[in-house]
Amino acid sequence: MAPVGGTAVQDHVALAEIELCGELIIAASAADEERLSLESIDEVLKVAEERGASAG
Repeated sequence: MAPVGGTAVQDHVALAEIELCGELIIAASAADEERLSLESIDEVLKVAEERGASAG
């Protein structure tokens, strides 16, 4: 049983990973092809944006 005081702990990394997985699932279900290409996955995960932000 959980304590009454409300000791909810949030793992922000885990929440971000869950959100990214959800985005991939949505993209895969909407895709015309059987599998997402590596380029499509990178686009969904915004890999190019992250690389640009870390380079600059």
